[in-house]
Amino acid sequence: MVPDSWRSMVFGLGTAAGSFGQFLYSPLGVKLIDLYGWQGALEIFAGLTLLIIPLALAVLPSRSASPAGAVVTSPAVSSQSLKQALAEAFWHRSYVLLVLGFFTCGFQLGFVTVHLPSYLIDRGLTAEVGGWTLGLIGLFNIVGALTSGWLGSRMPKRFILSTIYFCRALAVIGLVTLPASPAVALVYGAVTGLLWLSSVPPTSGLVAVMFGTRWLAMLFGIAFFSHQVGGFLGVYLGGLIYEKTGAYDIVWWLGVLFGILSALINLPIVEKPVARLAAAAA
Repeated sequence: MVPDSWRSMVFGLGTAAGSFGQFLYSPLGVKLIDLYGWQGALEIFAGLTLLIIPLALAVLPSRSASPAGAVVTSPAVSSQSLKQALAEAFWHRSYVLLVLGFFTCGFQLGFVTVHLPSYLIDRGLTAEVGGWTLGLIGLFNIVGALTSGWLGSRMPKRFILSTIYFCRALAVIGLVTLPASPAVALVYGAVTGLLWLSSVPPTSGLVAVMFGTRWLAMLFGIAFFSHQVGGFLGVYLGGLIYEKTGAYDIVWWLGVLFGILSALINLPIVEKPVARLAAAAA
């Protein structure tokens, strides 16, 4: 729908819009639970979520014309089959590394979203601090997503991802080692927000750079599946280990380890089109 030069920034804008929702709904969720209980809060959220359906119909792309500046896809590129696209991606070392790194993103985000408020309560803080910490994550992620999208068209995306994952690990180390206080929690929320979904624009951008846009939605969807598997494990292990040990420490340090590993995994990614696209462009 947009020219190549806008793509990274547009991914950042879309991510930032979702982040504003997190900023708004996290403290709102705390308030609704206080007023109506968790079941009532979920029912209200479910009703609001249904609004996505009519809104989604309004953004159907026009197929009648290409946007100004868009690159016309050659027949050799557009005729690639689903099977060929999957085989090409899964035999591509850089794509596999990208997918593995995105697993860590989901693990960290899933664990923090579900278990951070309980962790803060365990350390003597209130549920309101937990709600506002999650809200700050959403607010600052607007800045992080926009910045990541802007940088994605100006510097190597693999360096952006590596920096994001490494800084997330540092933020967790600060949270679990510093004395518990509202200030520490809120600063953690702000820092983590800058790094939260800022991984989406460079990840999706790398998929587009390597394989083009013909199967972009599917190939990024596979990467996001890895993200969601990580999210499942972050949520599940958080609860399981808390039940076994009475603390979240093991999962926090797992998140640190995964962050450092993902920072290293993303560095060798080769940020250029596959041979098929390069030949078509030539």
